[in-house]
Amino acid sequence: MVVQAAFYREENGSCPVLEFLDREPAKARQSAYARIALLREHGHSLRRPYAENLGGGLYELRWHLGRVQYRILYFFHGETAVVLVHALTKEATIPAADLKRALGRKRLFESNPAKHTYRGEIA
Repeated sequence: MVVQAAFYREENGSCPVLEFLDREPAKARQSAYARIALLREHGHSLRRPYAENLGGGLYELRWHLGRVQYRILYFFHGETAVVLVHALTKEATIPAADLKRALGRKRLFESNPAKHTYRGEIA
């Protein structure tokens, strides 16, 4: 099942996940876009080791480079996977603050998808 991918946009027009990826090394950025491509291709059926269902409607894309665990949190809005939050951790768990941020952004997106969908260029 092929799905669309969208990035969450803040009220000021910024896209936190893309801004984060722009600051990361090329290898991390390439890995992120490869995971997002897998998500587009496989949709809800994407599973470990690439994705994990976190419950509450949230999912994560995951990979590691060296000792750093990268996570990108997303949810499904109809036929679209909406990328909400990035997380870096050296532990196996996602920080509570990142989960809280993802749930808040999910609620904002669901209340007004047009306002919170990033429309700019994506590398």
